[in-house]
Amino acid sequence: MTATRGFGIDIGGSGIKGALVDLENGKLIGDRLRIDTPRPATPDAVADVVAEIVGHFGWAGPVGVTLPAVIKKGVAMTAANIDPSWIGTDADALFAKRLGRGVDEIAMLNDADAAGMAEIRFGDPAARKGVTALLTFGTGIGSAVFLDGRLVPNTELGHLEVDGHDAEKKAAASVKDNEGLSYPEWSKRVDRYLSVLENLIWPDLFIVGGGVSKKAEKWVPLLEIRTPIVVASLQNNAGIVGAAAAAVEGIEH
Repeated sequence: MTATRGFGIDIGGSGIKGALVDLENGKLIGDRLRIDTPRPATPDAVADVVAEIVGHFGWAGPVGVTLPAVIKKGVAMTAANIDPSWIGTDADALFAKRLGRGVDEIAMLNDADAAGMAEIRFGDPAARKGVTALLTFGTGIGSAVFLDGRLVPNTELGHLEVDGHDAEKKAAASVKDNEGLSYPEWSKRVDRYLSVLENLIWPDLFIVGGGVSKKAEKWVPLLEIRTPIVVASLQNNAGIVGAAAAAVEGIEH
């Protein structure tokens, strides 16, 4: 019998969030707990926060964990918006030891991949056909690409060069806040980024997520690209849900 509950942790550049998840409907069970990402966001410091969150809920089962990094067989290969010391870290082993779990009870995923997996399962059915690209706008820009509902893991499309700049340095949600941009001003940058991306991969659908998706009505209608766009149905909880599902089902990259 498949477990109907799981636990997911979503590690971001500004906050680490965790919650119990109902895997039948993709909803959080109760409130999530968010703790600011430590500075610097070293593996040991982040592992301490993850242990605090898991302990807060008294969860004793498998744990899914997302990182803003390329993850290959449980090892962090990059470090976007976290400390560079993550590069080469065996994250599976780190969290297994810190949480007192077996390595097979930890599922490590790229944060956008986890969010995308949750949206494919619980979100708009149109996302399950053709080429779908999920983009999370937060501290950086995360991406997840699917073909007929199957993930192409570890795409790093937030780092495309657009007009001579790393795309997320101009169009991430954090840039909007840091530069004091209005939604119309910021949406022009997002539109430019998405127009470059759609001409490279020709998606059938974009899903936009991240914390700024809560204010989607202020910027998504201003986008003028040709590709249909939907807002992530799970908004900023998608990473937690996807991580929880991966931990129960043994999916990782």
